[in-house]
Amino acid sequence: MSQPSGDGRARLRQAIEAATAALAHAGVGSPRVDAELLAAHAAGTDRTRLMFLDDPGEQFERVYGELVAARSRRVPLQHLVGTAAFGPLTLSVGPGVFIPRPETEALLEWALKQQLPRNPVIVDLCTGSGALALALAAHRPDARVLAVEDSPAALEFARRNAVGTGVEVVDADVTTPGLMPELDGRVDLLVSNPPYIPDAAELEPEVAQHDPAHALFGGPDGMAVIGPIVGLAARWLRDGACCGIEHDDTTSARTAAAFAGNGGFTDVTAHRDLAGRPRFVTATRTGPS
Repeated sequence: MSQPSGDGRARLRQAIEAATAALAHAGVGSPRVDAELLAAHAAGTDRTRLMFLDDPGEQFERVYGELVAARSRRVPLQHLVGTAAFGPLTLSVGPGVFIPRPETEALLEWALKQQLPRNPVIVDLCTGSGALALALAAHRPDARVLAVEDSPAALEFARRNAVGTGVEVVDADVTTPGLMPELDGRVDLLVSNPPYIPDAAELEPEVAQHDPAHALFGGPDGMAVIGPIVGLAARWLRDGACCGIEHDDTTSARTAAAFAGNGGFTDVTAHRDLAGRPRFVTATRTGPS
């Protein structure tokens, strides 16, 4: 970012430099970016306009100081600004809902490439803030998109984010046996970013202390929710339809085995994200489960 000039701009630049140093000292992974984003939020503008801001306002230093102090305590940036970017979307997020990650955009990109019929039925399980469901609905406005979640706090965010869209937010637990039989054989695409972290995993403070455990942990081996989702996919997907499930770095083979062991899937494929880490598994529904 170009350095601003003038009294107000000099004050802004100095505040950002000090915040960058404080965030770096606190162990924040992207201190300069976070310092600029928090400055933009405190000044009521966006990051691209900071360089043109003559005066950030009388309350800027106090508000910015509070934001930087909170970020130094490893409160997630997204909680402080109230939004998170995901693909083409900006979603409302906050305490109680999982913050969508850029890594999940690999699953989204795969889903966007699938050849679907007209007026398809798309289901996003463990939707959280609604990220995958809303991105897919934006891409396919003719689709019926269901976003399934069982956390009351996450449901509030999903419903808020879904306002003005056709996405149907459904309050349901994906591990419930016999869930939603009306979808049997009618779904054209199923995606999920479920709780999949093994219980004993060590996490960064932003995740461990602020993301809801219900959205993170998938039992001792991370597979407690993935298994039931594969079962739902076997029942809900029409023949030839596809499913994609995100998983932990350590459970790609187990996720693939869950599909292969079901007997109702072919083309079971493991995928990596842009960083080369195992990220999700896809499969095609075919034949009886």
